Amino acid sequence: MPETYAPSARAALVQLMLEDREIPNVELVQQFKIELGKDDRNALNDDGLLETSKDGRRLVHRITDKGVAWCMNDLIEGEAPARMGPLARVQAAVLRRVLRFLNDRGTLAEAVRTGDLEELITRVYLELGDGYQDWVRLAKVRPRLGADRDEVDETLLKMVKTGTAHLVPDSNRKVLTEEDHAAAIRIGDEDKHLLAIEES
Repeated sequence: MPETYAPSARAALVQLMLEDREIPNVELVQQFKIELGKDDRNALNDDGLLETSKDGRRLVHRITDKGVAWCMNDLIEGEAPARMGPLARVQAAVLRRVLRFLNDRGTLAEAVRTGDLEELITRVYLELGDGYQDWVRLAKVRPRLGADRDEVDETLLKMVKTGTAHLVPDSNRKVLTEEDHAAAIRIGDEDKHLLAIEES
């Protein structure tokens, strides 16, 4: 279960994930009716889930990749706020059931996808691994992307060329499964099975 934060902080993170852009604090309050207090804001920034900067006198928020991964986990495992009416509580239970259904089938990230494929790959990678630079099997990443294989391969190769990602073969050939072979990307004369992404 993910670390818990106040409902307003959780709401701010999810809204920022859905918008996938920088949002001024005043817009968060006026348009989305979410008030992110100083303590909640500092906690999210300190934990690396949120980046808050100043644009003149305005505070501007942007969710991090770690924040997106936290949101995806919280949507599935997070507890509903204690002060909810019966209808809202039942609706929250239905939502969690639907989200678990999508997650079990590897389509949750696609369902809430708002950015480009590179961003989606990074989000899924962070969900599956233990943070940046961890090695994650392509066999686990591919099913969660919901994208055409050629498009995924093209994006992965672009990420390798820019130094954002690294692809290597699994040196222990004995542990490779059929899924590993099917998910591998061939570069030169070698199949690559493992993906690591650098923090931007």
